Parts: sequence; structure tokens; C-alpha cells
Amino acid sequence: MSRLGNIGAKLYRGEIGYDFIKHRKLWYGVSILITITAIVGLAVRGLHMGIEFEGGAVLTTPKTSATVQQTTHSAEQVSGHQAIVQQLGDGGMRVQIAGVDTSTSTDVKNKLAEELDVSAERIDAQLVGPSWGEQIANKAWQGLGIFMVLVVVYLALAFQWRMAVAALIALIHDITITVGVYSLVGFEVTPGTVIGLLTILGYSLYDTVVVFDGLRESSKNVTKQTRYTYSEIANQSINATLVRSINTTVVALLPVAGLLFIGGGLLGGGMLNDIALSIFVGLAAGAYSSIFIATPLVADLKERQPQMKALAKRVHAKRLKQEAREDGDDPEGPDDDDGDDSGPSDDDPSSRPTVTVQDARGNGAAGVQKQRAQQSARNKGGRGRPSGKRR
Repeated sequence: MSRLGNIGAKLYRGEIGYDFIKHRKLWYGVSILITITAIVGLAVRGLHMGIEFEGGAVLTTPKTSATVQQTTHSAEQVSGHQAIVQQLGDGGMRVQIAGVDTSTSTDVKNKLAEELDVSAERIDAQLVGPSWGEQIANKAWQGLGIFMVLVVVYLALAFQWRMAVAALIALIHDITITVGVYSLVGFEVTPGTVIGLLTILGYSLYDTVVVFDGLRESSKNVTKQTRYTYSEIANQSINATLVRSINTTVVALLPVAGLLFIGGGLLGGGMLNDIALSIFVGLAAGAYSSIFIATPLVADLKERQPQMKALAKRVHAKRLKQEAREDGDDPEGPDDDDGDDSGPSDDDPSSRPTVTVQDARGNGAAGVQKQRAQQSARNKGGRGRPSGKRR
């Protein structure tokens, strides 16, 4: 077994682990800071909406000797609007110009052909109206709303409402961070971006449900034992699925990173950047929220219940007694707390308190010796008393 496999097995068995729940306030603070940064970036810079949402023209030119900078300058000069130019693999250019309508698209096409020294007939022009983009945005919002409602209902029925609330907060956290990063980077928002945002919701929910399922199994009859509190059981569930969450996230991030950094950055496939960035950021945020946000939130909500507060008091009281016994400061012997912890039974004579028996002359020491002798005889299996058989 590999070293990582050994670590995963030890985490699953509880032999090693990190206390995520104990440091939950730190994770909450980090998440709040990242979320505020994303919201501020979104408010200040906004989103760079593509022509699919604002309307405009997409012009695809044949192979040309002009550079991307020259083509961008020419397109903005002839159209009077901002242009986005991407170089294609065959040497041609894909020019996006927002705000161009049907009446001006032909003039822009002819003037751009003159600037780039290509034939106007070989330039492919496509017009996109803003109403189409508006329909796409409305459908995306509807899909997001329906997805959120179904997630809350499913988790509330399959698990419990506290887990549904925690999962919903984690999903909102992931979407906010992804949109904020998109705004700060300045990538264009396209239908591919919307598809990527809806895709990451499933990945984020998957990691969260895996941890919740382990927590549900581990917390059955939790109030009938006095060994662990609910927060400690939740922390064990996180550690048990930690390696699995890391492995699945890394495996999913590798091909997306290839699209984003190699395909979009080195090879110039700019049309892949929109969906690749949203999925990449969403996957990383989803793995983070399932470990550092969702499960600690469930533990916080559960620990507010009266029965969980009582359980925590019993667990801490038992541990204090255990420490006192180990230090030799507890003269009362083992406690008889309820739970699955085994201890001496009431039938064991050694577990009974010693009773001092006074003799007729008030001599207590003789009574103690007599009592100990009787107990010793009973512990020997009846060798110091008649068997009851007659010869």
C-alpha cells in the first residue's frame, strides 16, 4: 500500500487526524474574507458580458498577416465599439464587436476587410440579438433556483434540515467566490460560463453529501454513549473522507487545468477559457466548502440542541473522572455513566464499597479483616467453603 493509502487508512480508523471542527472560527473567517473580496470585486469591476448577452456581431476572417493588436485597433476604429479579437489556429481572426446591429454590420465588415487586406466575401459575419442572451440568462436563473430548492428538499428528507441549510450555505459560498474571481480576472461571460457554474454545483454537492453520509452513520444513537461529543464525531467523519475528497478533486482539476492553462494560455484557445475558469475555481471552492464550511456548520447547529449540550457535559465529566482516577485522586472508584463504555459490573465484589463491620467490643479493624477474608474466599471460586455434597 502506498504512503498516501496508509495515511487514508489511518484517517479512516481514527488513528490520526486533524481537528477541523475546533478551528472552525478560523475557517469561517477565511471564507468571509474571500467572499467579501469577491463581492467587492464584483461591485467595482462588474462582469464583462459577452455579445450573447449584450448583442453584437461576430466576424471570422480568413488567414491574415495582421496581429491581434492590429486587428483589435482596426475593428474598434471602424465600428466605434469595443472589440475582442482571438487568433484562430489557421491564422484567421475571430472578432467580437458588441453594439453592432443589422444596419451597420455590412459597413463594418467591408471596412474591416479593407484594413486587414482580405476579401469581404470571405469574412463570415454572424449577428446576435440581445433578446437571445436575455433568454439564456433567465433560463439559467430558473435552473439555479430549481436546483437549490431540490437540493434543500432532498437533503432535508434524506438527512435532516440542519444539513440542508449547511449545504445551501456552502453552495452559495462556492457560486459567490466563482463569480467574484471571474469579475477580478476580467474574462468574458458567455453561455459556457453559465454551463460551468451550473456544473460546479453538482461537484460541490457531491463532496458535501459524502461527508454528510458518513456523519449520519457515525452519529446514530449518539446520545446513548459518553465517549465522544457530536462535534468530535463530525470531525472523525471529515478525516475519514479527507483523502477521498482530495483524490477526487485533484483528478477532476487536472483536465480542467489543462484546458485553462495549456489550451487557453499556451495554445491560444481563448474560447475555452470561459467554461474552464468557472469549473476550475468552482471545483476548488467546492472541495474547500465541504470540509471547512458545511460540516462545521452542521456541528454548530447540532450542538445548540439541549440533548447535545447534555451529552457534551456527560462526556467532559466522565473524562475528568477518568483523569482523576489515573492520577490516583478519585477515591470513589469507577463511575457508572451510561453508554457503550464497559466497566465493572455490580456483581463484581471488588467494585463494591468496603463496609466496616463493628464487633461487640466496637473493634472496627477486626470487622474489616473479617470482611476481606470473606471476599477473598468468594473470589477463589468457593475453595474455602463446603461444596454441599455429602460423602
